[in-house]
Amino acid sequence: MVSTLGGYLGFLGLLVAERLVELVLSKRNAARAFARGGVETGQGHYRVMVVFHTLFLAACGAEVVWLARPFPGALGLGALGVALVAQALRYWAIASLGEHWNTRIIVVPGLPPVTRGPYRFLRHPNYVAVVLELAAVPLIHGAWVTALVFSLGNALLLWVRIRAEEAALGAAYAQTFADKPRFIPEVPRG
Repeated sequence: MVSTLGGYLGFLGLLVAERLVELVLSKRNAARAFARGGVETGQGHYRVMVVFHTLFLAACGAEVVWLARPFPGALGLGALGVALVAQALRYWAIASLGEHWNTRIIVVPGLPPVTRGPYRFLRHPNYVAVVLELAAVPLIHGAWVTALVFSLGNALLLWVRIRAEEAALGAAYAQTFADKPRFIPEVPRG
């Protein structure tokens, strides 16, 4: 039987592999956007974001190993469920954006905003997935310090990122998403 520690470290390894695949996809999509006249903004915070997310995955493993965090039972299983929901939301957002998805802020002038998939309900479903992931992945194996520190850091990073992204997307984006919440979908009242 695989220990919970081994299973957790294996799960983190899968997340690392996923991020590497996403970077390859992002690079391909960036090249396509630039070929169509795309303009990049937010380069300064992008570097910080890459380092931040790399440190996050390392910290998840390090806290569990170095501080001998035990598997928290039901809380860990609940956190795993939230992490899997976050992954599903991430993939839905990426699939909905298609070749427009990117880890960078690259805007092709004249393209309308994407309004399909989770973008029918929220302005930033991918960032919702990231918020859920940064809180849940460490808690799968009791790394509560990592969950707290990186969730707070992510809040600051998203504050910068979302302002830059929404400014770059401009008036068409603002008009299209004026009635959509940023993070929490509204429940219709009937």
